[in-house]
Amino acid sequence: PTNADAFVPEIWSDEIAAAYKSNLVIANLVKKMNHIGKKGDTIHIPKPVRGSATAKAENTQVNLIVGADTDFTVSIDKHFEYSRLIEDITDVQALPSLRSFYTEDAGYALARQMDSDLGALGNSLSGRYYMDAGSSGALTAYAADTVLATDVFTDLGFRQAIQELDDADVPMDNRYMVIPPSVKKDILGIDRFNSSDFVNGRPVENGLIGEIYGIKIYVSTNLPEVESAAENGANGRVVGGILGHRDAFICAEQMGIRTQTQYKQEYLGDLMTADTLYGVAELRDGAAVQLVFASDAVPATAAP
Repeated sequence: PTNADAFVPEIWSDEIAAAYKSNLVIANLVKKMNHIGKKGDTIHIPKPVRGSATAKAENTQVNLIVGADTDFTVSIDKHFEYSRLIEDITDVQALPSLRSFYTEDAGYALARQMDSDLGALGNSLSGRYYMDAGSSGALTAYAADTVLATDVFTDLGFRQAIQELDDADVPMDNRYMVIPPSVKKDILGIDRFNSSDFVNGRPVENGLIGEIYGIKIYVSTNLPEVESAAENGANGRVVGGILGHRDAFICAEQMGIRTQTQYKQEYLGDLMTADTLYGVAELRDGAAVQLVFASDAVPATAAP
């Protein structure tokens, strides 16, 4: 240890990893694949097709199901980093809280990036809807330049969205919904969703605000912008939430949070870099739907 002992790699690594995990929302809800330490830039995952039962006739052979299994690929193509230069004068004069800010900020930035990449997968789903106020809040297929500020979250639309998953034979367990803050405001304004059954008696989870019809509701500012205010004409900005099952998306990590420090004599300071390498992909299209909502708020780009 020298006068830069506050920035030794072990401390940075532990604190950044902790901050990273505490800021993940969507990444905690999807299927995770640990690819750490393995080579290659593409993962091939078998995608079996469900078979059907056949009645057994007496004295006949069993009916062999012809396999139509396929596979899909996950490209490990997302490499993001967060770097800071801590100059000697800063290290000597700054309070220890400076390190805490940098580690929390690094964890926040990397977690936000992963969540944003997963949230953006909703834009490629075949099921994309909004809750049409003109049809009493019924679920309606999304089309560009149609969502209005009055098309808010409704109980009817939510139940119809659940039916979309039911009709696709999506398992009842491990379902979730991730919404932007503007929709949280709408949900909290519905009396039936403000009972103790909705908000109390739940373990603490990142972004979790409650549970409706057995589906946990999470809030995130990392959901994709479907249309900007300009693109949506006079109707305003719209954001895509997700109602889905754990198997809808997959996140494959090839390198977890790595933290490195190096003294740079030409700058008279310590260079700290945290980075991660991963890939995301849609695993089962029918296991999730995108719910599009109006949202006036534009998330801040800077960490809190």
